[in-house]
Amino acid sequence: MSKIKMTTPLVEMDGDEMTRVLWKMIKDELLEPYIELNTEYYDLGLEHRNETDDQVTIDSAEATKKYGVAVKCATITPNAARMTEYNLKQMWKSPNGTIRAMLDGTVFRAPIVVKGIEPCVRNWKKPITLARHAYGDVYKATEMKIPGAGKAELVFTAADGTESREEIFTFDGPGIIQGQHNRCDSIESFARSCFKFALETKQDLWFSTKDTISKKYDHTFKDIFAEIFEKEYKNKFEEAGITYFYTLIDDAVARVMKSEGGFIWACKNYDGDVMSDMVSSAFGSLAMMTSVLVSPHGYFEYEAAHGTVQRHYYKHLKGEETSTNSVATIFAWTGALRKRGELDGNKELSQFADKLEKACLTTIESGKMTKDLALITSIENPTVLNSQDFIKEIRNTLDQM
Repeated sequence: MSKIKMTTPLVEMDGDEMTRVLWKMIKDELLEPYIELNTEYYDLGLEHRNETDDQVTIDSAEATKKYGVAVKCATITPNAARMTEYNLKQMWKSPNGTIRAMLDGTVFRAPIVVKGIEPCVRNWKKPITLARHAYGDVYKATEMKIPGAGKAELVFTAADGTESREEIFTFDGPGIIQGQHNRCDSIESFARSCFKFALETKQDLWFSTKDTISKKYDHTFKDIFAEIFEKEYKNKFEEAGITYFYTLIDDAVARVMKSEGGFIWACKNYDGDVMSDMVSSAFGSLAMMTSVLVSPHGYFEYEAAHGTVQRHYYKHLKGEETSTNSVATIFAWTGALRKRGELDGNKELSQFADKLEKACLTTIESGKMTKDLALITSIENPTVLNSQDFIKEIRNTLDQM
């Protein structure tokens, strides 16, 4: 069988720890035997980010702007312990945060539904897609430890030098403060990405913040969504037979738990981070979730929604066997390959992505899976496979297909 050819490169962003190990296995077993893989490679492993003063992360985002489609492995966002472990020059920022800010996109995350892995919430019948704003808030916050008594203020100095001030708090002892920000143009991009995605997928769209408490910050999000919807999307939504509505974040949580699913839930940056983990875990596993950054400028970056699986990596380094679920990382590749195929008019590439996804689900539904799924499956007597054997079993299924 001749290999599938690619006309335009994908931007490939390699990552860290156990997901980096899986990344190579996936390419060796599931991609390169079938595709003449054409990628522009960037090593976003923490050691290389440190060597390049994180320039490699910026370069990978610029390449995504050039080629339009990227696929990213999970990466480490360093903390104090990682500073020592990797002998870092500084505590580098989250690569995801840097890339998301540069691409000005919205992250859409949806559970990968498979027979035999039932949601914890009994009434959830359809996937719930989380739309997460990918800029600002706590991820771009400036923080300060307050040593003792004193007054903290927000100060804005306009271009003409005039100042505006708001008191934050008058301390009578030590404390902490945090300053968050967002940009109206980024919120507008977030809104348009959500409305476009809802129309493309023909799903209802929910948006939630806490505007009753945050009467300027969160309320601005609410107002921008409402204005853009009324001016640009209301008629289109009516024609498509779908709805948009706003509600408070706490009300949204209650509604989500009682719903059947099958809609898009748009959240601010931190809310989307937390709620996507909640939804994916309730549907089965963090390793069973797709994640794609969609930019209104036409850029797409696909990744796994989970981390680098540090605990399994340390076992791997000791030569111990691991049973790490690679499905989300495989689906990052299939998502990127399918989109590359769509943009290039390469049907064969898009069809291969569909077949590989089906091979993953068919393998699991046949009772062959990694340990995390075996612990929650309703399939009787599942076969627990190690990390490499699971990928090889998917290849066997794919070959049979």
